Parts: sequence; C-alpha cells; structure tokens
Amino acid sequence: MSLKYSILVAISEGPKSGYDVAKQFDETIGFFWRARHSQIYRELGKLKEKQLVFAEEMQQTGKPNRIVFTISEAGREALLAWSREPSQPQELKDDFLVQLYGIDAVDLDALREHLSLRLERHRDRHAQYLAKHKILGDADSLSDLGRQLALEVGIRYENEWADWCTQALERLSVEAVAKLSNVVPIKGSRNKA
Repeated sequence: MSLKYSILVAISEGPKSGYDVAKQFDETIGFFWRARHSQIYRELGKLKEKQLVFAEEMQQTGKPNRIVFTISEAGREALLAWSREPSQPQELKDDFLVQLYGIDAVDLDALREHLSLRLERHRDRHAQYLAKHKILGDADSLSDLGRQLALEVGIRYENEWADWCTQALERLSVEAVAKLSNVVPIKGSRNKA
C-alpha cells in the first residue's frame, strides 16, 4: 500500500489541512501505517498534481494562511479502485528477530534490554488501542465498525507480542541461559549469560 491511499482515506472523511492529516496519522491511521509529517506534506502535493485532491487556501489573521485539502471525484474513484485490489499480508521484516536468530553472535545483555523495551512499547500500544476502541463504543455506523475491526486486530497483535516478549525474557534470563550453556559465564565475555 502506498502512502497516498492512507492520505485519501483520511481526507475522504472531510476536508483537512496537511496539519490535520498529520495529526490524524499520529492519533489513528498511524497505528497501521506510519509516515513522517514531511512525507505526508510531500504526498499531498503529489495528490494535488494528479488532481486526486483539491487544495483551497483559507485566509487567517495573525498566522499563515491554511491550505485545506478535499478529495476529488477522481480521488474517490482511485480509492475505490484501490479497495478492490486484494491486499497481501506483509512479510515479517524485523531486525530484532534477526538478532535473536543469530543469538550466539550478539550481546545478550543488550538483547534482554531491547526485549524489555519492546515489551514496554507493545504494552503502551495495546493500551492506546484499547482506549481508542473504548471511545468508539458500539458501532453506530459502517465507518465505526471498520475502525473497531481494525483496532481489534491491533489489540490482538500488541497483546500477542507483549505475551511473547514476557516469555522470551523468562527464557533468556541469566539463570536459564546459564543452564543451557552448562558453563559459568566468564566476566567480560561478549555473550555472557
């Protein structure tokens, strides 16, 4: 999926400035598709050039004028055509899992620290998803139902990762690794238990 469709989804809900789109990414769409603010603004320019969105400059007093983007009919058609394309599950691409795969060659203390940080991040995102899901409440519209379903996948995903991180930390504890190694860790070695 390209960033343009994520932006078109955001704008399809109603006119938005680039700031509004970036904020929506930070608070909702960004849960599922990450983009830096500079990427969003650059893509908005491309969407305008391709006439998938219209841009209207809104006069403001005391601050720079605001540019508000509205999806065009061509943008709606592009979004509809994109929605008809089958989406493929994303391939797992995670440098941390590569570090685990090569565990004999990495620093175990650093690996445990990274694992603890991941556990914390997954728990934080899980809490964010739960909070957003709770705010939605019962699905009163098709768009609410879609948001609920997307958040439910996120809730499960983050919960599974948090559970796995907890188990992995237990299995990689100093004591557990020492039992696997059947050796007493040598102080200063790269891969001490």
